[in-house]
Amino acid sequence: MTITGGCYCGAVRYEAEGDPIMKARCHCRECQFFTGGEGNDFIAMPIAGFRVTKGHPKAFTRGDLTGAATREFCGNCGTPLLTRSPALPIAVILKVGALDDPKHFGGPQVILQTADAHAFHLMPEGVPAFARFPN
Repeated sequence: MTITGGCYCGAVRYEAEGDPIMKARCHCRECQFFTGGEGNDFIAMPIAGFRVTKGHPKAFTRGDLTGAATREFCGNCGTPLLTRSPALPIAVILKVGALDDPKHFGGPQVILQTADAHAFHLMPEGVPAFARFPN
């Protein structure tokens, strides 16, 4: 499978090849900051098949957190593009909103970090959910 995506203004483009490692929704407080308040829908793809094909995303890592994820976004329009997590070094975590075809997501297979979710966050029925990251 090849997935392509990029930012709203078109300055940054990427492609990812391979089979998805995970399709999930995360409700951690950090993800809420980057989505504007909602859970974060994402597809984790093999890092070996990922490449930026146009432009250079900006990156941000909180220096005060141990094991903090690095979040990449367009420095021009601000679109959140992806996350690189030390907890998942084999994958790049692609934001569904930046995919050219969000149908590749198809919905989460798992819901993560529900301990941080708010009453207004929707949880799909029948999808395994975890208060934190499962072991």
